[in-house]
Amino acid sequence: MDAVIKKIMPRSEYMEKPVTHRPSQAEAEAAVLTLLRWTGDDPDREGLKDTPKRVAKAFLEMFNGYDMCPAEELGRTFEEVAGYDDMVIVKDIHFHSHCEHHMVPIIGRAHVGYLPDRKVVGLSKIARVVDIFAHRLQTQEAMTAQIAAVIQEVLNPRGVAVMIDAEHMCMAMRGIRKQGSTTLTSTFTGAFKDSPEEQVRFITMVRNGLSA
Repeated sequence: MDAVIKKIMPRSEYMEKPVTHRPSQAEAEAAVLTLLRWTGDDPDREGLKDTPKRVAKAFLEMFNGYDMCPAEELGRTFEEVAGYDDMVIVKDIHFHSHCEHHMVPIIGRAHVGYLPDRKVVGLSKIARVVDIFAHRLQTQEAMTAQIAAVIQEVLNPRGVAVMIDAEHMCMAMRGIRKQGSTTLTSTFTGAFKDSPEEQVRFITMVRNGLSA
């Protein structure tokens, strides 16, 4: 899986903000206007007159992950942990993302665990990393690997475990149209990858919490 992680998100990409060259606000609004016409509706009717402006504004919020560096979020760590070296898990990190193939929502929960090596990171930073990657066009498989890779690279823990459970609107709203079906992905690095027992312990702790 380490090779897969490197292939999906090379160091230069996941350690820094992506290089983006955005069009102007006017160009973005013109593109939305074209899509409104493509739907068959009348963009000049009252309910749609301000839609291009609203959509452009919403896109800046929903895709603000391109303006953030996940490695920076993990930069501050704490070494006063009283000798604690067992698993740290942040469960049920709710997120929304967008499928890179159809640009429709992916809605789910991420569960992230790591085995610290003399230092820990603030729990909110883990959730922030999830949001940064979620607020980009994604596939669930890539997002799972990206979260694990940046935590492993920046914190250098003994291992990282990431599990994501999400519903894809591209499957629920179009095509096969199967509502309620979810996709589960997981990635393990370091001690988690080398030890099936640690994988089982992580999954058990996550699932016990979900069923409680």
